[in-house]
Amino acid sequence: MSIAICPGSFDPITLGHLNIIRRTSKIFDRVVVCVMNNANKPNPMFTVEEKLDMVIRAVERYPNVTVDCSSGLLAEYAKQYEGAVIVKGLRAASDFEYEFQMNLINKKINPALETMFLTASEKYTFLSSSIVREMAYYGADLTGLVPNEIIPDIQRKAEIWRSK
Repeated sequence: MSIAICPGSFDPITLGHLNIIRRTSKIFDRVVVCVMNNANKPNPMFTVEEKLDMVIRAVERYPNVTVDCSSGLLAEYAKQYEGAVIVKGLRAASDFEYEFQMNLINKKINPALETMFLTASEKYTFLSSSIVREMAYYGADLTGLVPNEIIPDIQRKAEIWRSK
C-alpha cells in the first residue's frame, strides 16, 4: 500500500492545500494529512484542535484521506509509516528553495524518507494561509479561497482578533 503524508500548519486550510491533497489522493492508496506545529509561525490564528477539526471537515469527501497532528519533527513522525512519501505543494521558485532544504534535513534524520513535489494549480499560486488570515481580519469575502464549510469558523476567529 502506498502512503503519502501531506504536512502543513493549515492555519487555516485553503483551497490550494485541498487541491494538493485531492491530487495526492489520486496517486497514493492512503493519504495522511498531518497538522504540524510550525516554530517559524509563533502566532497562529487557530489552535491545533481547531485546525484538526477544520481539516477533517474539509477532507471528509476523500475516502482514502485521514487527518492527524504532530508537534515533533516531520521526519520522525513519518517513521511510523513504512515507505511513506512526503508530498509538498509548490507555488513558486521560492517555495522550492525552502522545501528542497527541508527535504535534505528530513533525509538526514530519516534516510528512507522520500519527498515528492506537486506544483500548485495555476488558480491557487497566489493563495496562502497568511493571505486568508489578513483578508478575514478585514472582513473580506473568503469564497473561492477556503472550503465553504470552514468560512464561518474563520469569520468568527477574525471577529475575535479584530476586537482585541
